[in-house]
Amino acid sequence: MSEAPTAGSATASAPELLAIDAGQTGIKTRLRRADGSTHDELFAGVLTDRPLLGQLTAVVEQVVQGAGAAPKTVTFGVSGLTDAQAEAVALLRHSALDGVERVVVTHDSVTSFLGVLGDQYGAVVAAGTGVVTLGVGPEHSARVDGWGYIMGDAGSGYWIGRAALDAVMRAFDGRGPATALTAVMQERWPNLETAYTLLQASHDRVRTVASFAAPTAALADAGDEVAVQICTQAARELALAATAALRVTDAPADAAVGAVGGVFGSELIRTAFIDAVRAERPEARCVPPIGSGIEGAVSLVDLGPQHPLAERFADLHRA
Repeated sequence: MSEAPTAGSATASAPELLAIDAGQTGIKTRLRRADGSTHDELFAGVLTDRPLLGQLTAVVEQVVQGAGAAPKTVTFGVSGLTDAQAEAVALLRHSALDGVERVVVTHDSVTSFLGVLGDQYGAVVAAGTGVVTLGVGPEHSARVDGWGYIMGDAGSGYWIGRAALDAVMRAFDGRGPATALTAVMQERWPNLETAYTLLQASHDRVRTVASFAAPTAALADAGDEVAVQICTQAARELALAATAALRVTDAPADAAVGAVGGVFGSELIRTAFIDAVRAERPEARCVPPIGSGIEGAVSLVDLGPQHPLAERFADLHRA
């Protein structure tokens, strides 16, 4: 992270671009000034079950206040986004963006893809609390999953945490094998019989459930059979999404596959994911990320209308 420039030429140090990568785990911002210097900040994650506009404009207001002026362009990659055009219109009209000349808005699957693979064909799986996969082929792109914790997000942190809690209660009832996950759950809720009522009453239950993903992965690495099964199945679900994205976009056989997000911090999950992808697509290249979602948010300013991803973002200029 570079420091904001010191007093000098007001024109040279004027804010030029504010890029925002708004995920459920955290909202990352990068302010780029005309002299090329940048400043990054991190805010609390976006809540996808609440209106996005107020959450996004609050972040813009804080960054602009610190910068001393509004940037010419603001780009957004947003988890939970359903209508990029409508959101872009609302953002450009909001007082928090007074002085902003251009707004580019897209789903965070697009910024994840661009950050991980750049401008090439392939698929990127971004798995944190939720999960979404984006595939890009020669002529079009396709989103796979990312349908939220109720009807999708297979293999995500929430999915893993939910499976872990289910396994604990099955063991408690005698419906399933014993697991070290029981002790982990009891650290939060000593009385397992009342745990479900406390969880259901929690305003932050999605993140609470997802918080069990990390200890599940750790216990899988330690050899707990139940945790191993959960993590292995999560990897298979994530690989299924990646290969589906490659197939429906007619991506070439040697297309690149990227994987990002906290879920892939587990060596077991990452290895099982790669194995499952290669079993379906032997020539696919599983590659390390060249960047992250915030770099993807920055690169939105340079995508043209003929790009395969163009249908997935709104690019508005103030009249």
